[in-house]
Amino acid sequence: MDFIELEAIEGLRWSWNSWPTTKSEAAALVVPLSILCTPLTQFGDLPVLPYDPLICSKCGAVLNPYARVDYQSRIWYCSFCNGRNPFPKSYLGINENSIPAELFPTYSTVEYHLGKKSMNLGHNPQKPGFGSGPGYGNGLVLSGSSSISRMGSFSSSNSSLAGSDRAGSGFVPGPAFVFVVDVCTAEEELRVLKSELLHVITRLPENALAGLVVFDSLVRVYDLGFSECFRVVLFHGEREISSEQTKQLLGIHHIKQQLGKTSTVHKQGFLLPVSECEFSFTNAIEDLHSSPQALTGHRPLRSTGVAISVAVGLLEGCFVSSASRIMVFTSGPATIGPGIIVASDYSHAIRTHRDIDSGYAPHYIRSCEFYKRLSKRLCDSSVVLDLFACSLDQVGAAELKVPVESSGGFMMLGESFDSEKFRKCLNHIFIHDEEGNLNMCFDATIELVTTKDVKICGALGPCVSLQKKNSSVSDKGIGESGTYVWKLGTLNKKTCIAFFFEVGHEQHIQPNSAFFIQFITQYRYGNMGIRKRVTTAARRWVANHSPGIHAGFDQEAAASVMARLAIHRTERFFARDVISWLDEKLILFASKFGQYVQEDPSSFHLASNFSLYPQFMYHLRRSQFIDVFNSTPDETAFFRLMLNCEGVVGSLLMVQPTLFQYSFEGPPIPVLLDVYSIFPDVILLFDSYFNVVIHYGSKIAQWRKLGYDRDPNHENFRKLLEAVDLDAKHLVAERIPVPKLIKCDQHSSQARFLLAKLNPSVTQNSTCTDGSEVIFTDDVSLQVFIDHLQALAVQG
Repeated sequence: MDFIELEAIEGLRWSWNSWPTTKSEAAALVVPLSILCTPLTQFGDLPVLPYDPLICSKCGAVLNPYARVDYQSRIWYCSFCNGRNPFPKSYLGINENSIPAELFPTYSTVEYHLGKKSMNLGHNPQKPGFGSGPGYGNGLVLSGSSSISRMGSFSSSNSSLAGSDRAGSGFVPGPAFVFVVDVCTAEEELRVLKSELLHVITRLPENALAGLVVFDSLVRVYDLGFSECFRVVLFHGEREISSEQTKQLLGIHHIKQQLGKTSTVHKQGFLLPVSECEFSFTNAIEDLHSSPQALTGHRPLRSTGVAISVAVGLLEGCFVSSASRIMVFTSGPATIGPGIIVASDYSHAIRTHRDIDSGYAPHYIRSCEFYKRLSKRLCDSSVVLDLFACSLDQVGAAELKVPVESSGGFMMLGESFDSEKFRKCLNHIFIHDEEGNLNMCFDATIELVTTKDVKICGALGPCVSLQKKNSSVSDKGIGESGTYVWKLGTLNKKTCIAFFFEVGHEQHIQPNSAFFIQFITQYRYGNMGIRKRVTTAARRWVANHSPGIHAGFDQEAAASVMARLAIHRTERFFARDVISWLDEKLILFASKFGQYVQEDPSSFHLASNFSLYPQFMYHLRRSQFIDVFNSTPDETAFFRLMLNCEGVVGSLLMVQPTLFQYSFEGPPIPVLLDVYSIFPDVILLFDSYFNVVIHYGSKIAQWRKLGYDRDPNHENFRKLLEAVDLDAKHLVAERIPVPKLIKCDQHSSQARFLLAKLNPSVTQNSTCTDGSEVIFTDDVSLQVFIDHLQALAVQG
């Protein structure tokens, strides 16, 4: 079974592609029943249907290829609940030879443009979307000499926004962006940041709304509608401020609703369309200057928490209930007010992992609680929080992780605003599609519909539970649980959510019968149109102990799921306890699926589709997600946030990096992630997702220093160096966030980025090194780990 091909069709990876019929057998699988869903997977032939979906009146499932259709009576029977549903009049001409795209067997995923109106068109059998085969993939129905299409314009639910004197004028507001700028940034760094922000404002559509908040020890909200001079509203940086207080101090108040009229907001200038405020926004940015330097021995006074809170209050006050982002640009830790990371006096060190674990981080818990309250406000208002932190020191990303992750926001940790990494990440967010709209998705929800035998346990990823329950929701909770609908502030084509399930009414399940799960993703696109993507997947129940269970195991998806579960546990347990939990699960897994003679470790064997799973767990135990010894709390928060939203390929690359060898003997070849792969006369290209390392063997490094690559007699050597450089640049160019590119020679200090990830099969304790590279560590090698696993698994 090719799971990658299935993912290309469905956008899903299942840890188990065949499910047992009893709860006890499902629990014995060790790896939970789970699906990794990438809602906006790019499909080459995704049908986009210009009409609203047909929904089952009984269970809420959308019409799909698994539904039974009675063409004569024009009735469809839901595959989830067997509910009987009539086709509307617009499906008058449906028959076996003329069916809409949502019923094509090859279209397990379709996307709808919501809010389209039906209208009758003349006969046009060549019009795209008409016909009876997949080649006509827009789902319009051909009926005799007439054809029926549902066309119309997008509708917008935003009737009252900032400056909404426009209500009824036909103006459709675009997404809102509030830029929160830290002016404690050094003057040269601030100059670069200002230049990039000016570039961003020119890329926004004219109907997009823009706001500007600037902070140091005070928070300043700019009135962009006041052009005579700069007009700002000041907030004290040391005091927590509520949403109502923000609106009151900004002077934003609502007119009471009158009969037949909608409630609107008084004209104000804190959030305006770019077409109205681009000049004043540009002037305000150009006028920003770095705040005076702090006293000797003190950090600058930053009120990051209050600045973000005020930005949220601004959006709440302006009735921006969807499609909005708060983008924070900071260069250091918050030192005053709610959300404080460290005191301004340099005698107080910024918290480490040891400080947090031992309770010696005085501000950590209180700041985390503040940002958790803020994340609730972000979710309620459908606001995305992005963090761009460029500093040699920590800025408090660990405390900010919850609101950034739960809103689906973007996090970037860098050293300088004057870097290609920052520019690429910022520009990536504001890319446009082919129609010139911002390639962004906002205010998304994911709804799951399941057959009655499947229960929903929860989800892990950049989403929030909406606490909507029905009969398909399990009492057992994992992650964001207690619901069948989740909210996401934003989505992109890589966003991946892990959903967890359990067996429901096991007494009613028949082996070899099918079950269905439907993923309904609704979101607002950059042009403010509403879209709904529906993916319907089917799998089979199999009898307990059936070989079908083994054949349906996807070890890559399973490793990705277990990695998410592990980092979810790190929020409540110490790292050593999480490692013990992983070890316990792995021993149970090996004992369950291994083939062996009792008490004979040498007889242990795993089938090929299980054999890599222990190796993934070995690397996960040693990864920066669990072992945080060499990472700051900010770095760890960033690593975990990224793993929690990446798909199978990306997350496995983070856990078990790839290693390619370049030599004179032929094209690049993949080699083992082992210290034995290091040779003096080869170049290694190492990719761990966050770092891309070019490691030159000692001989290669020596030849390069002698300038052999510039000698025409050594053309092959020049081509070898160029080949690995080109491949490394390609890896860096296509990935966001941009990984760090490191070039190092064997035995140099920078080589530690590679050595730390290699299997330490040769260490300082090895009796025979054979002249190979030595890794100084107390970690056991992969072979020793596997030997211990086999010994424990065969004990029964």
